[in-house]
Amino acid sequence: MLTHALAAVPQGVLLPESVVLSAPFKILAAFVAINTVMYGTLAIAKTLPKVHPPSWFGGRNRRAQNRSIVPDTPGSES
Repeated sequence: MLTHALAAVPQGVLLPESVVLSAPFKILAAFVAINTVMYGTLAIAKTLPKVHPPSWFGGRNRRAQNRSIVPDTPGSES
C-alpha cells in the first residue's frame, strides 16, 4: 500500500509550484544563470592561448639610431 502512495507523487519535484514561481526564486535563478555563464566564459578564456597586442604592430616602434652602450663600428657589420 505504501508503494501506491509514493507512485501518486510526481518524481523529481523538490519545491512546490508557489515557491518556484515567486519573485525571490526568479531573482536567485537569474543570478545563478549569469554566474554560470561568467564562470564558463572565464574557463574557456583560460584555455585559449595568450594574446600579445604589441606584436600586432610589427617594427613601427623601433628607434632610428642605435642607443646601445656599445657603439656600432663601421667595419663590424656582418
